[in-house]
Amino acid sequence: MRVLRVFNNNVVLARDELGREAVLTGRGLGFQRRAGDAVDTSRIARRFIPVDNAASVGEVIAGIPLERLALIERTFRRAVRELGVSVPSSTVIAVVDHVNQAMERVGRGEVMDYPLRAEAAHLHPDELRLAEQMVRELNASQKLQLPAGEAVALALHLFTAVVGVPSTREAVRQSRLIGQVMSVLAAAYGPAFDPDAIDAARFATHLRYFLTRTRTGAQVVDSTADVIGAALRDARPHAYQVALRVQELLELRLGTTVCEDETAYLTMHVARFEQSLGPAPPGCNDG
Repeated sequence: MRVLRVFNNNVVLARDELGREAVLTGRGLGFQRRAGDAVDTSRIARRFIPVDNAASVGEVIAGIPLERLALIERTFRRAVRELGVSVPSSTVIAVVDHVNQAMERVGRGEVMDYPLRAEAAHLHPDELRLAEQMVRELNASQKLQLPAGEAVALALHLFTAVVGVPSTREAVRQSRLIGQVMSVLAAAYGPAFDPDAIDAARFATHLRYFLTRTRTGAQVVDSTADVIGAALRDARPHAYQVALRVQELLELRLGTTVCEDETAYLTMHVARFEQSLGPAPPGCNDG
């Protein structure tokens, strides 16, 4: 492994064993090193493999104290483990950079407002709970105290990790899309609709994984889905009509076609939610 660039005594850009550009951190790793020198692998504490712009990533990392970098990364990785996912270097770096900037703002007496807390609490309760835990852990380990509102931004980063989207901006877009789908349910079922109900939460979870599949070009293929769909169309025609509205919204917003198997699963989740409300609502046979 050879050094490509030295950012400071603790951060270097190197070419790793697989020929990739890697940002390496470790105390004294860059001390008296120059391009072309061998990397002292015994000093490597962390290794980041950016998809692109490795030099820019190195500059970002070089501007963060090692202790702070380690603290942020440790708390974030613990949170994503609880969600049962793994994250690429780009996501870790985005979170480290975000939290570091938040800490810098606190040091300057600036506080950002995050107005999406109610939305995050409804749509991403697990991520918000873990994000709030992250803020507590970060605050317990340093003098700078992050405001509670930072948990909203961190929840979106965790949602980014779960659904595999490339940025928190895309995570916000998908979060709002899920919110729009929930509005379809609210319009269909009126006051009986409870966004905090367990079946509403299950439906939101199904949508999150649907969005993940859509992003990777994969959708559910199930030989029994057509049978399930046909049975639900007969037993729960109103749920089927609501599922079709959801399908139309998803196709409009995502610019893709939702296959029949996916629609059958959407119908199943809507029907489960509808069943939890009791008798089918008036006009349930309306198209």
